[in-house]
Amino acid sequence: MRWVQKIEFTVYGAEQKCASCVHLPSALETKDWLEAALTRKFPHENLSFHYVDIESPNTEREKELAEAILNEEYFYPLLVVNGEILAEGNPSLKVVTQRVEAILSASFYK
Repeated sequence: MRWVQKIEFTVYGAEQKCASCVHLPSALETKDWLEAALTRKFPHENLSFHYVDIESPNTEREKELAEAILNEEYFYPLLVVNGEILAEGNPSLKVVTQRVEAILSASFYK
């Protein structure tokens, strides 16, 4: 039996879109889209999805990343998977899917 790896997705963003993101979905819409697509593709996996508003982060890690976004070190939406930054701006579903598969593959051999 395979050990079940929990995969946590956190999308950082703001209610107001950045100037260069006007034609893209909002960060919250990005989180909802990723959640729908990935839970459909990986229906039996332990996936969790969170949204962090960069104007009101809660944890120290959230505060660090929110500050980095506000200081323009990263674009938002910023996608973090299991604590590691995976994408900024408009994430590619192919890249996200490949990362999930890599995590699941690694947990299969533990």
